[in-house]
Amino acid sequence: DTDRALVLLEEYCKKLRKPEEQQLKKAIRKVMGIFKSSLFQALLGSFKKKATRHGSTSHTSLPAALACDVLGCPKD
Repeated sequence: DTDRALVLLEEYCKKLRKPEEQQLKKAIRKVMGIFKSSLFQALLGSFKKKATRHGSTSHTSLPAALACDVLGCPKD
């Protein structure tokens, strides 16, 4: 879910301390802001409703899957 993705991204940001990593850290913070936005939450809710109607839901949410792809997390 979105909360899990935000936690993973925040943990990753804490590891970015080198000057050359600050641009990446800034970009990740922007993504985090998007995940927290009401527009994103509304779009995500709409996506979930459509996926449920079409029988294409999965236990892994889009935000968490994206964060895991970026961070290299193991799949559930």
